[in-house]
Amino acid sequence: MSAAGPRLALHTWTLDTTPLPDAVTAARTAGWDAIELRRLDWTRAAQAGRAVTWVEDTVRASGLPVACVGVKFGWMWADGAERERLLRVFDEQCARAKALGCATVMSPVDKGTGDVAHAAASVREVGDIAARYGVRLAIEFNSQCDQLNTLERVREVLAKAAHRHCGLLFDAYHMQRSGGSPRSLDDVRGDEIVYVQFSDVPRGELKRGEVLNRLPPGQGAVPFKEFFAAVRAKDYAGFMSYEAPNPGAWARPPSDVAAEALAATRAVL
Repeated sequence: MSAAGPRLALHTWTLDTTPLPDAVTAARTAGWDAIELRRLDWTRAAQAGRAVTWVEDTVRASGLPVACVGVKFGWMWADGAERERLLRVFDEQCARAKALGCATVMSPVDKGTGDVAHAAASVREVGDIAARYGVRLAIEFNSQCDQLNTLERVREVLAKAAHRHCGLLFDAYHMQRSGGSPRSLDDVRGDEIVYVQFSDVPRGELKRGEVLNRLPPGQGAVPFKEFFAAVRAKDYAGFMSYEAPNPGAWARPPSDVAAEALAATRAVL
């Protein structure tokens, strides 16, 4: 985090059912510092017959910076034509990030299982693509995946890949659900962390595979003061993105969701 305080972004999945122009307006009006975009935002625009640059034009018109651009996961262990397709998508998303002045792209890990060495070789390959566009890739472990479901397991892949344009995405939600804690960052170097996302985890029993249950900070089980302190201790200066898909939130006015989430975040910083 910078000396002036963290830069906070709103992930468009948080307002998934809201049209992109309205989601961006809600984020800007509430006071978020940036927006995070998904591959799906471009896919939906294309399906609606929008111009090729409609997403970029929409965001630029808002004046909000783009904190991060998502790519499509699955490239770690894919082969053949599917691998080639996913690498083309990765290249396209990196180009879009560069066009938007965004320095970071992110990808979740693959959901299944596979060879760690193969995954590391794939990280090196996509790292070279990211390097061509001058962006860094943040790889997110997913607590609901079969293999790469903890911070330690994704760090093993990244250590084998050893690519300077690739690093960790540390997410409070997946930290909590994987059995980790803010202390999980104790032996992580600051330069390993490329991006940070956050949302709260409901208290009580959780269903395996359920992820559309995310909450604003302070409403669940994540120790957020310790979480943000652990990130701050690593001198992280990038954006932190609120990613909280929840049908309950989608049913409410997006302006209310954006404003309340930002207030909840500031309350625990």
